[in-house]
Amino acid sequence: MAGSTVAPLLAGAITLAWTHSVEKIAWEEDWRATPAGLELVEARVRGSGAGMEPPPEARLVDGVWKWRPVLAPQGSIVMRRSGATTDWRICISGRCRPMEAYVPAAADPVLMKACEG
Repeated sequence: MAGSTVAPLLAGAITLAWTHSVEKIAWEEDWRATPAGLELVEARVRGSGAGMEPPPEARLVDGVWKWRPVLAPQGSIVMRRSGATTDWRICISGRCRPMEAYVPAAADPVLMKACEG
Protein backbone atom coordinates (compact mmCIF):
# COMPACT_ATOMS: atom_id res chain seq x y z
CA MET A 1 0.00 0.00 0.00
CA ALA A 2 1.32 3.41 -0.91
CA GLY A 3 2.43 5.52 2.03
CA SER A 4 2.12 2.71 4.53
CA THR A 5 4.60 1.25 6.97
CA VAL A 6 4.57 -2.39 7.97
CA ALA A 7 5.98 -3.17 11.42
CA PRO A 8 5.90 -6.91 12.14
CA LEU A 9 5.64 -7.47 15.88
CA LEU A 10 6.37 -11.21 15.67
CA ALA A 11 4.06 -12.00 18.55
CA GLY A 12 0.99 -14.20 18.77
CA ALA A 13 -0.35 -12.14 21.67
CA ILE A 14 -0.01 -8.47 22.63
CA THR A 15 -1.45 -6.00 25.09
CA LEU A 16 -2.65 -2.63 23.84
CA ALA A 17 -2.47 -0.02 26.58
CA TRP A 18 -3.43 3.64 26.68
CA THR A 19 -4.39 6.42 29.06
CA HIS A 20 -7.86 7.97 28.85
CA SER A 21 -7.62 11.57 27.62
CA VAL A 22 -9.99 13.05 30.24
CA GLU A 23 -9.86 10.72 33.22
CA LYS A 24 -6.10 9.95 32.94
CA ILE A 25 -6.86 6.32 33.79
CA ALA A 26 -4.97 3.37 32.31
CA TRP A 27 -6.82 0.92 30.09
CA GLU A 28 -5.41 -2.35 28.72
CA GLU A 29 -6.64 -4.99 26.30
CA ASP A 30 -5.04 -8.38 25.68
CA TRP A 31 -5.30 -9.56 22.06
CA ARG A 32 -4.17 -12.79 20.44
CA ALA A 33 -3.96 -13.92 16.85
CA THR A 34 -6.15 -16.90 15.94
CA PRO A 35 -7.05 -18.46 12.59
CA ALA A 36 -10.40 -16.61 12.84
CA GLY A 37 -8.75 -13.20 13.41
CA LEU A 38 -7.69 -11.07 16.36
CA GLU A 39 -9.40 -12.20 19.55
CA LEU A 40 -9.91 -9.88 22.52
CA VAL A 41 -9.01 -12.04 25.52
CA GLU A 42 -9.31 -9.62 28.45
CA ALA A 43 -9.86 -5.93 29.18
CA ARG A 44 -8.68 -4.07 32.28
CA VAL A 45 -9.29 -0.56 33.56
CA ARG A 46 -7.91 1.03 36.72
CA GLY A 47 -10.94 3.21 37.46
CA SER A 48 -14.10 4.52 35.86
CA GLY A 49 -15.74 7.65 34.52
CA ALA A 50 -16.31 9.51 31.24
CA GLY A 51 -17.46 6.45 29.29
CA MET A 52 -15.05 4.04 30.97
CA GLU A 53 -17.46 2.24 33.26
CA PRO A 54 -16.62 -1.45 33.57
CA PRO A 55 -19.47 -3.77 32.55
CA PRO A 56 -21.55 -5.64 35.16
CA GLU A 57 -19.53 -8.86 34.71
CA ALA A 58 -16.24 -7.10 35.55
CA ARG A 59 -14.50 -8.09 38.77
CA LEU A 60 -12.35 -5.80 40.90
CA VAL A 61 -9.00 -7.53 41.54
CA ASP A 62 -6.24 -5.63 43.35
CA GLY A 63 -7.70 -2.26 42.30
CA VAL A 64 -8.17 -3.22 38.64
CA TRP A 65 -11.49 -4.00 36.95
CA LYS A 66 -11.07 -7.10 34.73
CA TRP A 67 -13.45 -8.81 32.32
CA ARG A 68 -13.64 -10.80 29.10
CA PRO A 69 -15.45 -8.72 26.48
CA VAL A 70 -17.91 -10.50 24.22
CA LEU A 71 -16.58 -9.64 20.78
CA ALA A 72 -16.22 -11.78 17.69
CA PRO A 73 -12.68 -12.18 16.30
CA GLN A 74 -11.70 -9.09 14.32
CA GLY A 75 -9.96 -8.99 10.94
CA SER A 76 -8.21 -5.79 11.97
CA ILE A 77 -8.11 -3.15 14.69
CA VAL A 78 -7.95 0.57 13.82
CA MET A 79 -6.08 2.75 16.30
CA ARG A 80 -6.28 6.53 16.01
CA ARG A 81 -3.60 8.87 17.30
CA SER A 82 -4.90 12.35 18.10
CA GLY A 83 -1.72 13.79 19.54
CA ALA A 84 -3.84 15.09 22.45
CA THR A 85 -2.91 12.10 24.61
CA THR A 86 0.10 9.93 25.23
CA ASP A 87 0.70 7.38 22.51
CA TRP A 88 -0.63 3.84 22.54
CA ARG A 89 1.65 1.35 24.26
CA ILE A 90 2.30 -2.05 22.71
CA CYS A 91 3.25 -4.72 25.23
CA ILE A 92 4.80 -8.01 24.17
CA SER A 93 5.77 -10.58 26.82
CA GLY A 94 5.43 -7.90 29.52
CA ARG A 95 7.69 -5.36 27.78
CA CYS A 96 5.84 -2.17 26.82
CA ARG A 97 6.95 0.37 24.25
CA PRO A 98 5.16 3.40 22.77
CA MET A 99 3.68 2.84 19.33
CA GLU A 100 6.15 5.31 17.85
CA ALA A 101 8.85 2.70 18.53
CA TYR A 102 7.23 0.74 15.68
CA VAL A 103 5.73 3.33 13.32
CA PRO A 104 6.33 7.06 12.74
CA ALA A 105 4.75 9.39 15.30
CA ALA A 106 2.60 10.99 12.57
CA ALA A 107 1.16 7.65 11.37
CA ASP A 108 -2.62 7.83 11.78
CA PRO A 109 -4.61 5.71 11.66
CA VAL A 110 -2.63 2.61 12.56
CA LEU A 111 -4.11 -0.72 11.51
CA MET A 112 -3.30 -3.87 13.47
CA LYS A 113 -3.93 -7.25 11.89
CA ALA A 114 -2.54 -10.75 12.09
CA CYS A 115 -0.09 -11.67 9.37
CA GLU A 116 -0.54 -14.91 7.48
CA GLY A 117 1.93 -17.63 8.33
